[in-house]
Amino acid sequence: MIYLQLFITFFKIGLFGFGGGAAMLSLIQFEVVEHYGWITASEFTNMVAVSQVTPGPIGINCATYAGYLATGSILGSAVATISLVLPSFIIMMLLIMFMTKMKNNKIVDSIMSLLRLTVVGLIAAAALLLITEETFGAGYRDWTAWLIFIGAFIATKWLKLSPILMILSAAVIGLIIY
Repeated sequence: MIYLQLFITFFKIGLFGFGGGAAMLSLIQFEVVEHYGWITASEFTNMVAVSQVTPGPIGINCATYAGYLATGSILGSAVATISLVLPSFIIMMLLIMFMTKMKNNKIVDSIMSLLRLTVVGLIAAAALLLITEETFGAGYRDWTAWLIFIGAFIATKWLKLSPILMILSAAVIGLIIY
């Protein structure tokens, strides 16, 4: 019975947990601590801390951890994790089927073009939010940081070098210079 409750609970969290893993934490906390009492508030705090320091999305890590604590088994972890991811998987499969059938539709093509522009705008906005005095010095005068930024941009955009290589290179250059 607990496995079915785990499945329904984490499926619901996966379906309605908009905003990513951190936004899901309050839903997870309500369900596993307050509603079902599977874990204590102290265990929830520890679960979040462990989930933040382990690789992977925090929501999935919390589901895995909560499933184990609720059942004491790896099966509980698997049920909670799979049911959290399942709604997104189903929605993506439905979207793929829809997009495959509508791939030559002019309206859908227009909407996708607008979405691509929107995504580019959101990524640019996120990049601009990172240009602060903390990262580029007081008055934005840290020319070394600007050179690393511009060099990484050029190497990624026009030289088609791997973004991962650029991150690692910028880290090494930053460690050497600073």
